[in-house]
Amino acid sequence: MDTRSPVIYLSHGAPPLADDERWTGELATWSGDLPRPTSILVVSAHWEQAPISVSSTTANTPLLYDFWGFPQKYYDVTYAAPPAPELAKSVAGLLGEVGGGLHQDPSRGLDHGAYVPLVEMFPEADIPVIQLSMPTLDPQELFTIGTRLAPLRDEGTMIIGSGFTTHNLGWFNPHAGADSAPPAPSAEFDHWAAEAVDAGDVDAILDFMAKAPAAREAHPRTEHWAPLFVSLGAAHASGGIDGQSIIDGFWFGLSKRSWQFA
Repeated sequence: MDTRSPVIYLSHGAPPLADDERWTGELATWSGDLPRPTSILVVSAHWEQAPISVSSTTANTPLLYDFWGFPQKYYDVTYAAPPAPELAKSVAGLLGEVGGGLHQDPSRGLDHGAYVPLVEMFPEADIPVIQLSMPTLDPQELFTIGTRLAPLRDEGTMIIGSGFTTHNLGWFNPHAGADSAPPAPSAEFDHWAAEAVDAGDVDAILDFMAKAPAAREAHPRTEHWAPLFVSLGAAHASGGIDGQSIIDGFWFGLSKRSWQFA
């Protein structure tokens, strides 16, 4: 039986994106079409830490509500997924001494880049989950980390890069409405990204600042695009880039495009 798990990159959004019934429905449908993973490793835009680290492997570690100024209901969300100590050991073995060796942050719970989409995809919270930090935003280094993690797929571990295909909060205008037309730079970058992934053009994606239109406008800081590099590395090292765009469209001008790599 083939236990290889797909690799994905998804656009997770701010907590209020979970109020968007279209997006939550798309995530639920997506997960229903996926083979059930044995465990999940998330690389979130919201955890940059060097040396490279994994989150808590202790049960009942609180979620990290890493956002401010939202209504209380967003701080009442829970997701008590089982910890994944065996996965943490596997990750440590695969990464070796990359970036000074793998560290563990016993106080680090899942941040909203992990739990917001997982609540919709695996609401039973019965699959072990840990997060891996990004020790750098350098595309090639993150791609290399992804290649080292590729063997996890054959153990049934789903590797999830969680970011946002375009992420310029200056475009966010709550008065315009969630379904308003995106700014031209957001649409241009999204179109380029869709074509680059469809073509499997890893070199262009890693060099996106030079190759993509409106790259600096779409990503004034690159942390929300960076998790894709890890996902690409894992996919490339275990069969090649065969990306399928599962979710598209925009939310308050930001691209929600998300991919699955077979």
